[in-house]
Amino acid sequence: MTTSETTSCGCTGDTSRATRDPAYRRALLSVIVLNLGFGALEIVGGFLADSQALKADALDFVGDGTISLLGLLALGWTARARSQVALAQGAFLALLGIGVLAFAAWRAINALAPEADLMGGIGIAALAVNVAAALMLARFRDGDANVRAIWLFSRNDALANVAVIAAAGMVAWTGSAWPDLAVAGVIALIFLHSAWEIISGASAEMRGDTAHRRARA
Repeated sequence: MTTSETTSCGCTGDTSRATRDPAYRRALLSVIVLNLGFGALEIVGGFLADSQALKADALDFVGDGTISLLGLLALGWTARARSQVALAQGAFLALLGIGVLAFAAWRAINALAPEADLMGGIGIAALAVNVAAALMLARFRDGDANVRAIWLFSRNDALANVAVIAAAGMVAWTGSAWPDLAVAGVIALIFLHSAWEIISGASAEMRGDTAHRRARA
């Protein structure tokens, strides 16, 4: 298969393709619906199971859906505007991470073991939703900072769900709340790491755009 054939079939990422391909818009809209819908269900499940990891993961779902919606709206904007949106996405993700860490630390003072069976069941359902979302977005992950930010949100969700399922098993085995709190902390750290990646990429794009504008002046 030639390079042009590979590009046209959509088998590999394309920096500009994701912003003009109707298939990307459809995939993104599907991901938004999945994330916001399941996020609302999972936050209820998190309170029912009294699981901080599920609550953190639900915040990730809702944040992912909200930021993906903003990313969808930004597709028709200029490259600089999309970079600014990516900066906002990164800042939002960082705030989520800090908030989850703070709440997990507060709950550690009075740690109660969550309902392991409910926690694990919701974690498995969430993983299925996130794998579906990640598969829909995977071929578009090499776009600009805004597109990469959306991909990182979806990838984070899947990683967090694996951790939640593992924590549910540890809670069932030990009868302790600490695996749940530890996973909530890990999810928060994933948030912060991805926020750094998003902000760094968006900042680099904005610097490049500024330099390009100056060179043309």
